Amino acid sequence: MATHNYKSLDSITAADISALCIPIEVADRIHGKLAGIIRDYGAGTPQTWQMICKQVLSPELPFSFHQMMYYGCYKEFGPDPVAWVPDSASANFTNVGRLLEKRGKEFLGSKYKDPISSFLDFQEFSVSNPEVYWKTILEDMNICFSVPPECILREDPTHPGGHWLPGAHTNPAKNCLCLNGKRNLDDIALTWQDEGADEVPVKKMTFRELRSAVWLVAYAIETLGLEKGSAIAIDMPMHVNSVVIYLAIVLAGYVVVSIADSFAPSEISSRLKISKAKAIFTQDLIVRGDKKIPLYSRVVDAQSPTAIVIPTIGSSFSMKVRDRDISWHSFLERVNGSKEVEFVAVERPVQAFTNILFSSGTTGEPKAIPWTIFTPFKAAADGWCHMDIHKGDVVAWPTNLGWMMGPWLVYASLLNGASMALYNGSPLGSGFAKFVQDAKVTMLGVIPSIVRAWKSTNSTASYDWSAIRCFASTGEASSVDEYLWLMSRAQYKPVIEYCGGTEIGGGFITGSMLQRQSLAAFSTPAMGCSLFILGEDGLPIPPDVPGIGELALGPLMFGASSTLLNADHYDIYFKKMPVWNGKVLRRHGDMFERTANGYYRAHGRADDTMNLGGIKVSSVEIERICNAVDTNILETAAVGVPPPNGGPERLMIAVVFKNSDELPNDLKNLAASFNSALQKKLNPLFKVSNVIPLPSLPRTASNKVMRRILRQQFSQREQNSKI
Repeated sequence: MATHNYKSLDSITAADISALCIPIEVADRIHGKLAGIIRDYGAGTPQTWQMICKQVLSPELPFSFHQMMYYGCYKEFGPDPVAWVPDSASANFTNVGRLLEKRGKEFLGSKYKDPISSFLDFQEFSVSNPEVYWKTILEDMNICFSVPPECILREDPTHPGGHWLPGAHTNPAKNCLCLNGKRNLDDIALTWQDEGADEVPVKKMTFRELRSAVWLVAYAIETLGLEKGSAIAIDMPMHVNSVVIYLAIVLAGYVVVSIADSFAPSEISSRLKISKAKAIFTQDLIVRGDKKIPLYSRVVDAQSPTAIVIPTIGSSFSMKVRDRDISWHSFLERVNGSKEVEFVAVERPVQAFTNILFSSGTTGEPKAIPWTIFTPFKAAADGWCHMDIHKGDVVAWPTNLGWMMGPWLVYASLLNGASMALYNGSPLGSGFAKFVQDAKVTMLGVIPSIVRAWKSTNSTASYDWSAIRCFASTGEASSVDEYLWLMSRAQYKPVIEYCGGTEIGGGFITGSMLQRQSLAAFSTPAMGCSLFILGEDGLPIPPDVPGIGELALGPLMFGASSTLLNADHYDIYFKKMPVWNGKVLRRHGDMFERTANGYYRAHGRADDTMNLGGIKVSSVEIERICNAVDTNILETAAVGVPPPNGGPERLMIAVVFKNSDELPNDLKNLAASFNSALQKKLNPLFKVSNVIPLPSLPRTASNKVMRRILRQQFSQREQNSKI
């Protein structure tokens, strides 16, 4: 761990603290508290850090002081310093803790001790005993079936993923809306706010109101006369209307086609054609601040089927629509007589589709990935176990129904009896930060680029995030400093790192409220999932042995995909994969490291790995170091570029600066600083060949950095320079 040359805690003086723009009388008081903590817990232990978080640190103190405390505490600690430690009292009240206290000895026998020390044993139990584990979780989440499953899992040598819940019929939207011990009619189902209305109290919708709204839209969808199982697209921002429409499509027995609201007409068109969508719900405009971004016109340009056009929230609808299209008002008027009348859910076999989602589509046609009827239960189970979502929680995650985290948020919130918090606007500014405060969000999901923007603009300053119990992070590899800053905003609540995929319906590796969490690291495979890191020979390295390599997954994962609409599922996920204990492993494509302390760290996609002087290294490793070289660096992207005439790859760094008015006069000096840091912290043989400033990094619509595009651009630049 980089300690940035900070002093150890026992060497820090009141003057050192005061030098960080903290008044001397406050610095003296802090130093006195610090001395007492060191006396009781030592100068560099996880317990020391926990006490500093509780007794010394607050969001109002300069972040530089938070860094001084964190890096000073762990100066001599070694790798994987602990950022958060669970305590037994709160652990016993988590979903998993409550279950283990009740049935731990039944599951684990004499091995069971307590929820914290037995968590990894329980994770292993979830893999080796899927019948017991998933039956238990589905019962705890009150999942109901019109036809119960014959069993939980039926293995099949011709079907690597097995057959889950064979014979069962259910409806995931019905399960979101039915009343049980997790919810009653007056509980809050949705909390939301529109951008620009930040001074108005947040709006709320009860389960009673949500049910009525979903039933009415489901009746209206029936008037379209579509065959059950038909695909219906949604291309809208994620707000109350889109959530109601999503649940209504599923409740009525149709299949949602997820399309991100940022897509151009060509991208919309390709997804409509692949999914064979028969209708599409969209919005006239997207309003972001002073900007009005057309959406319906893009859908028209995509030559969509019948569109149901919803007016932008807070505006009157005045747009002329095509003859075959329907305004939202006219659509609902068709079923005025059905208000408050329950819509009887259409129960379907669990292998039927409920949602068609797409990969980012950075290389040609996007993969069309169907979620089956039971995939939503995987998303909800991850939220139940790893983010500890339960009744009374308020869950926010800036996302869109076009990406898997949109449906994930719907199911992980509602199936667990929590309230879903939606902000209809940009999450980057202070308006969203105030919404988190006013909605009393308890679980806040993020992606690293959003955290980076918050930190660089300090847009969360002065807002009270103390209601947050945990953060969750997904999308790409995070950075220690940025996530230390994030924890500091909410009195050091844990960050649960979460990595999975659309084709998995959730995560395969994550964190837990029952384990110590280290920044930018995962602490456990997800429940029901087994992980394998492949060595140079293509075979899994032994369990619990540190190493880095391409990640493979055990094939038997509840909720994972078993088919693709426009590609061969077996070829993509199983072909040429090693067989382990009689089962062919499932390909994922990420590079992962298992550390000596049992944590896991993501190192980007396997195709983002480069070979520098015969040494394999991931882009993410290099970027973590380069990002910290200069305070004006917002982000970097590292790519290996082969010289035009062949030879070893050369390392090039694309740099985005926070303030373009403060660019370094000589990029050679910046390259030298990168070299010094990389050679000191990573490998003395690494050398940066070129630094290229860019206004922004190319990204997929789901916000992943497209290093492949940079590699092509830089290679072309190299070619042109030789002409």
